[in-house]
Amino acid sequence: MGIVNITPDSFSDGGRFHETGAAIRQAERLIEEGADLIDLGAESTRPGATPVSLDVEVSRLLPVLAALRDATVPISVDTMKPDVMARVLDAGASMLNDVAGFASAASREVVTTSNCALCAMHMQGTPQTMQDKPRYDDVVAEVARELRARTDALIADGVAHDRLLIDPGFGFGKTLEHSLALLRRLDELGSLGFPILVGVSRKGMIGTITGRPVDERLAGSLAAALVAIERGARIVRVHDVAATVDAIKVWVSTRSSRGPVIASAVSKPGRVA
Repeated sequence: MGIVNITPDSFSDGGRFHETGAAIRQAERLIEEGADLIDLGAESTRPGATPVSLDVEVSRLLPVLAALRDATVPISVDTMKPDVMARVLDAGASMLNDVAGFASAASREVVTTSNCALCAMHMQGTPQTMQDKPRYDDVVAEVARELRARTDALIADGVAHDRLLIDPGFGFGKTLEHSLALLRRLDELGSLGFPILVGVSRKGMIGTITGRPVDERLAGSLAAALVAIERGARIVRVHDVAATVDAIKVWVSTRSSRGPVIASAVSKPGRVA
C-alpha cells in the first residue's frame, strides 16, 4: 500500500504532495513502482496533529480521487469523518482506512450501505492525546480485544466479514516497547480471522531504534516490513514502494516452497480477496 499524504503537516512528507497535481503524480509514480493499492490521506494523524475541517479534507481528496478514478489499482482513503467517508465512496474509493476503527455509529452507518473494504485500526486516545503516557497490562491482548470489539460491531451492523481488515496501530497510543511487542507477536492477531495491515514506514519507532531522522529511515522501515510479513501481515503501508517491492521479492525468493506472500487483498470496487 503506497502512502500519499495530501497534507502540509504529516510527519514524514508533509507539504511535499499537498498540491493536487503533486499528489496525483506521486500516486501514479507509486503505482508504477509496484503498489497494489494507494492510500490517500488529507488530515494528518501524527501525534499532536491539529484536526482539519470537513470542507478542507474533502477539498484535498476529491480532485485526486477524480484523477485516479481509472487507476489500475484500488484507492483507499484514510479518514475518521463519516461525512468524508460518504463523499469519497461516491467519488470512487474502494477502501476506507479509519484510525478510529469505525468506533462511531455514524461511520458504521455510512459503510454498511457500501461495498468497500474496511480497515479498522487500533488507537488508544486521539491523535492529540495518544502519546500522553499510553498504558497497557498486555498490549497484544488488549489490542486484540479492542479490534475484536470493533469488527464485531461492524459485522453486527451488517458488514460482511470478508470486507474487513485490521491494523494494530503502531505508534498510535503505544510506546516503543508496546510497538515492538505487537511486532514480535503479530501472528497472535491472526487468530481474529482478518487480514492484517501494518504501517511502520519511517515512524518514530524506527527513528528511536536507529537514531536516524525521518528522511533516513528506509533501511529500518524495510527491516520492519519484512518482519511484519513474516509474522502474518498481508499488506504493508509504506512511503517507499519501489524499495519495499524489491525487498519483498528477495525475501520471497529465499522461500521457494511458499506461495506469494503479498497479493492484492483489495480489488475494485473494494471487496477483500
